[in-house]
Amino acid sequence: MPTHENDYPQLLSLAVHEFRTPASVVSGYLRMLQRDTEHPLTSRQSRMVDEAEKSCARLVALVGELSEISNLDAGTARLAQQSVDIFALAQELAESVQGGADNVHLEFHGEFAGAPITGDITRLRAAFGAIFRAILREKASPCTVVVDCRVNQTAEGRAAVIVVAEPETVQTSYDSQPGPFDERRGGLGLALPIARRVIEAHGGRLSTPAKLPDRDGKGTAVIAFPLSE
Repeated sequence: MPTHENDYPQLLSLAVHEFRTPASVVSGYLRMLQRDTEHPLTSRQSRMVDEAEKSCARLVALVGELSEISNLDAGTARLAQQSVDIFALAQELAESVQGGADNVHLEFHGEFAGAPITGDITRLRAAFGAIFRAILREKASPCTVVVDCRVNQTAEGRAAVIVVAEPETVQTSYDSQPGPFDERRGGLGLALPIARRVIEAHGGRLSTPAKLPDRDGKGTAVIAFPLSE
């Protein structure tokens, strides 16, 4: 019998449960080996166990990320209801996020405030940070990446828009129709799939400009949230 789309959240939740127990057991035994004073490990064994413990910790973190995706997709994630200006949040992250090559710089442009929404500040901060780091990782050195914030008037009403791009493509990114954002980038775990879901859970949209001259949209992101009148 084929798997129905509605079965997906339950299947993912079950997978998380099944992975979590063995991962925790392995992690616990590795910590016991690290702390064993009666039969201490050799230097070589200690290094191997340390590396195994780091990898196990990464697996545990991935299980946690899968759980977050499961909850967001099922609509069971408990989102905090806090007042936040997403332009101010974007500025905060733009000034603190690192992750690109040595000569790749992230700058904040545009409006510092004027985009109030109600939402989960912790999850939004993590989502913005993941997107900014993903864009920085794709840039060759040297380069400047801009986080540009504006309030735009659309057919649906006012929207707070955040463009993350190189300066020469910022305006084109605003003018372009939105295209799908590629969240399947390596090296970031499940941070980008979670980021998209968090933004959508707040009524927003994460996209890539559908058409940029001589580009495929990589290294550019557009985050948009509707604003109440």
